[in-house]
Amino acid sequence: MRKHLPLLALLGTLAFGAQADAKTDKDAWKAAQPAGKPISCIPLTQIRESRVRDDQTIDFYMNGGKVYRSVLPNSCPQLGFEKRFAFKTSLSELCSTDIITVLQEGPGLMRGASCGLGQFQPVTGAGK
Repeated sequence: MRKHLPLLALLGTLAFGAQADAKTDKDAWKAAQPAGKPISCIPLTQIRESRVRDDQTIDFYMNGGKVYRSVLPNSCPQLGFEKRFAFKTSLSELCSTDIITVLQEGPGLMRGASCGLGQFQPVTGAGK
């Protein structure tokens, strides 16, 4: 029986470490650091994906690995909960002057709050 105690202690430590890492990964985006000057627009054709972080923060992952963070000038109700938005633009770029609309779950997708984007700050360490 004693031979199993060190193994059980090790497994308990590994399980606790995995939980801590999962929490760290979830919040890793908060540690992102600026990596240059903010810009007003990013090309739509270069956006690979976007990640809504909270009611005021969206990370845009670009082809080539660059990440731009837009911090909205005001909190956008339900954006952090729904984690999805739509936008319209007649340009080939998404700009800080554009408006996004939160898409809410309902009978289908319904339009929620509309909010302005902020400038696009290049960042490193945003995680996924």
